[in-house]
Amino acid sequence: MKVLHTSDWHLGQQFYEHDRRDEHAAFFTWLLSTLVEQHIDILLVAGDIYHTATPSASAENQLYQFIKDAKKRCPQLHVVIIAGNHDSANRILAAQPLLAQFDTHVVGRFEVTDPANTVIEINTQNKRAVIVAMPFLRTSDISSLSHTKNGPSYAQGVEKAYQLALDHAYSINAQNSPLIVMGHLHAKGGDISSDSERNLVIGGEESISANVFGNKADYVALGHLHKAQQVAKKDVIRYSGTPIPMSFSERNYTHQVNVIEFKSDEKQTISTSVNPLYIPRSAEVIILPKGECVPLSDLCEQIKALDTSQHTIAPYLRVKLKSSDTDTTFREQIEQALEGKHVKFCGIERVREQTITSDNSAVFEDLSEIEMLNPLNLLEQAFANDKDMAGQAVPDELKTLLNDVINELTEQEQL
Repeated sequence: MKVLHTSDWHLGQQFYEHDRRDEHAAFFTWLLSTLVEQHIDILLVAGDIYHTATPSASAENQLYQFIKDAKKRCPQLHVVIIAGNHDSANRILAAQPLLAQFDTHVVGRFEVTDPANTVIEINTQNKRAVIVAMPFLRTSDISSLSHTKNGPSYAQGVEKAYQLALDHAYSINAQNSPLIVMGHLHAKGGDISSDSERNLVIGGEESISANVFGNKADYVALGHLHKAQQVAKKDVIRYSGTPIPMSFSERNYTHQVNVIEFKSDEKQTISTSVNPLYIPRSAEVIILPKGECVPLSDLCEQIKALDTSQHTIAPYLRVKLKSSDTDTTFREQIEQALEGKHVKFCGIERVREQTITSDNSAVFEDLSEIEMLNPLNLLEQAFANDKDMAGQAVPDELKTLLNDVINELTEQEQL
């Protein structure tokens, strides 16, 4: 049996107000060909199908058209989709009856009273697999599993949710078919990009131990982290990463899908091989200058020298300029340098030279970087910068209150 693992499509993303439908279309064209060439039996999509909980009609149409095309090209293909933290569970589930007609299995929410709902048996061409399709777990989904003597523990709730689903998967897998576990979370040790992935939970429990996946899974297909990587140094626990860069911090990522092949010997022992396939990039993401900031005149020369003639889809361009560069006509000069350039311009980043505090930590100065910090970081900085609270740690009670507010806002966003 051959399986293809992908995730974090973020359909409908507006990148600095630029539409990305052409890039997603190019990815889907490549993916369709790959499904055919690799003779894939199951396609796994590990969450964040859409970029927002309320995707545009065109974003939803891209998903449905892709699934329709995939089934036409690969009639025996099964597709398994789980909701991510960017997705609305209700919206994902609304399409479930329609998608089922295309052998597409959708899991939007985990129910404590019905953990079997996340376990999917797939039979195709005399091949069988059991899949624990665990969607992103919100605190409200697992509140009854999270109680400890020290208060709610998100990590414990996640562990117990997986255990309930895995127990059911084990009970229906007497045939020892390949067992696949899916998830959309931040596994401990995972490498995140600096400005794309939302922190899932604050207060120190956003990362989850790989032990929650049990020790019997033949492959663990994860989503949420945008950089393709192994987890816990295990070849069979992986993030596939995004198919296209979701931010300028991801411009040097190598984007890929993972093709997994399961083979059984005469003793019914399953071996797993993982083969990453690299996705061609249809639109480049460029920052000028590439290194340290340069004077405005030099920056304009670099823009003029930029060759974009080989790009079918216009690349994204963002430029950096020192805030100490006081030429009041900098915008006009940059706009003149951009004239006739086949680029999607993503603005000017004014870069300040950071000052150093007495404890050698950099002072937060660039307002454009606020979105890169999670709420707890901001709260800790507020404490550090307040003359009456300097040197004090943020009380656990305040962290819990902030956590509750963020979770409530996040859940409202998903409705």
